[in-house]
Amino acid sequence: MAVYTVHAPLREGATVSAQAERFVFVRDGFSFPALLFGALWMLRHRMWLVLLCYVLVTSALAIVLQRYGSTGVALVVWSLLALLIGFEAPTLRRFTLGRRGFRTVGLVVGDDIELAERRFFDAWVQKQDAAGSGPFDAWTHRGATGPAQAPSATSPAHGPDVLGLFPEPGAAT
Repeated sequence: MAVYTVHAPLREGATVSAQAERFVFVRDGFSFPALLFGALWMLRHRMWLVLLCYVLVTSALAIVLQRYGSTGVALVVWSLLALLIGFEAPTLRRFTLGRRGFRTVGLVVGDDIELAERRFFDAWVQKQDAAGSGPFDAWTHRGATGPAQAPSATSPAHGPDVLGLFPEPGAAT
């Protein structure tokens, strides 16, 4: 199963229901398209600042490798750069979305993006219904939270502090 981060393009005073179709789900993990087609992948996702940095770094590397490197060294350096882009592709997308004003609103697990979207919005609607308001109505830019929040380290544990198979300390069945 893949892990996706969910990003929402909320502006001041805008509700989620007005912009729910603009949510972006970014798959965490290695990206083969970014490995194979680095610059084209960046263009496809409209990552202009990242593309500019990529062009500057590759230009500087090309100049240095042309002067001081051999063909074998150049092949290793270009392969390592492509691997770096493949591994860091989700981070680069999240960086770009953050610069565009998107907020990370949740984390969801699913076999594919459609299942992840369905799980995220189902959990979101259930959370809003339990709170007594309609889906998405109470969530604005200032009060954004994900569909499910992890318990804090200081929250009390549910159930007795028992380790093992018995439900109560000292009880045997």
